[in-house]
Amino acid sequence: MSVQQTVGSDPYFPVNGDPRYRVHRYELALDYRPGPNRLSGTARLNAIAGRAPLAEFQLNLADFRIGRVRVDGKAPHYTHRGGRLRIRPPKPIRAGAAFTVEVHWSGNPKPVNSPWGGLGWEELEDGALVASQPVGAPSWYPCNDRPADKASYQISITTPSAYSVVAGGRLLTRTTKASTTTWVYEQAAPTSSYLVGLSIGKYQTVLLGDPGLGGVPQSGHLPAHLLAEFSRDFARQPAMMELFEELFGPYPFSEYAVVVTEEELDVPVEAQGLSTFGANHVDGARGSERLVAHELAHQWFGNSVSIADWRHIWLNEGFAKYAEWLWSERSGGRTAQQHAATAHRKLSALPQDLVLSDPGRKLMFDDRLYERGGLTLHALRHTMGDDAFFRMLRGWATLHRGGAVTTAALSAHVSRYTAEPLDDVFAAWLYEPTLPPLPTPGAPVPARPSYPPTNADSA
Repeated sequence: MSVQQTVGSDPYFPVNGDPRYRVHRYELALDYRPGPNRLSGTARLNAIAGRAPLAEFQLNLADFRIGRVRVDGKAPHYTHRGGRLRIRPPKPIRAGAAFTVEVHWSGNPKPVNSPWGGLGWEELEDGALVASQPVGAPSWYPCNDRPADKASYQISITTPSAYSVVAGGRLLTRTTKASTTTWVYEQAAPTSSYLVGLSIGKYQTVLLGDPGLGGVPQSGHLPAHLLAEFSRDFARQPAMMELFEELFGPYPFSEYAVVVTEEELDVPVEAQGLSTFGANHVDGARGSERLVAHELAHQWFGNSVSIADWRHIWLNEGFAKYAEWLWSERSGGRTAQQHAATAHRKLSALPQDLVLSDPGRKLMFDDRLYERGGLTLHALRHTMGDDAFFRMLRGWATLHRGGAVTTAALSAHVSRYTAEPLDDVFAAWLYEPTLPPLPTPGAPVPARPSYPPTNADSA
């Protein structure tokens, strides 16, 4: 069963999110002027109180000027400090009751500070993009910023008409008046706040392949001068989509868009139904094709099947890493076993101090988490056999579609596909920092440790 809400705050980011209520829909109306980097907006949130009455609650929102706040149409008491908008309605909201919150805000959006640098809204030389993982969403809109609190979104954005706006979801309307254009997108599938994607720039739009009846529409949005390189680098994405639908089940959203910005990005940016790449990821030689596969795989693992809190991030990144290896194996490249051997050699030479099931905030984006996550799935594949493993993988993506999960939920899920418990495999790969032997066909199951250590204290 999916975990829609965890009790208490996220142990890695205790000031982000409020578990006392959940939002089921956001309606955002934004106006953005790229020149002065000026954003003004209205947010309407439809929410439901938790099991206790809500005398007060909070949203996360960066340093903007607040125009007004309303709860069920009435003015509450509120304070706005340190990225938290604390709201006290005129009278407490009953347990389990539906309520609406409206917030008007304006200012100059900028990334929020994090241990990994600025996150969220990023002003570009000529436009903007959003890269929010894990806590950057409040850089541009008020939200209950926790990955398990998933909601549908409608986003309306007005910009000068020279710019294109790409957001995750279906484009409902595009209306031009005088010198501005308003773009309205709908993302009906449950979406985590950090996965609300947005890109504003001067782009040419191309279609990737012909989805045919019942297929997934795939589009690219890029600077016109990169069209030739993009056409080669992303030519095999429709084949990836076909493979991943075979292995993981139907694509979980209504469409998929990729954006290439004029600027260089350290890594591509995942969002729901949308991935953003830098110009440096387009070389005309498919030099970044593994990243194309990685970001597409996140639509199943991380976006549709989300994590209950950030301790479980390996469920996003390990699965997407293994999808890279599966694409390579099935498209005539190196086999998953060869990729696993390379990853194992790399990890063997690095410090053995990462616990995959709870890496701690400092190590949650460590390269070792990605590689070890892929190796964990490879170990499961060899232990279970291909038939059971791939049935398990497809079942995981299907059963938890639109939900939020934990590492314990994966262990329970895997047990449904095996005659013998795999506790020892999970214990060795997930709860011990020491790297187990390379998974190979017929390899013995590693011994179980006496207790599950954690990296949480290093956060």
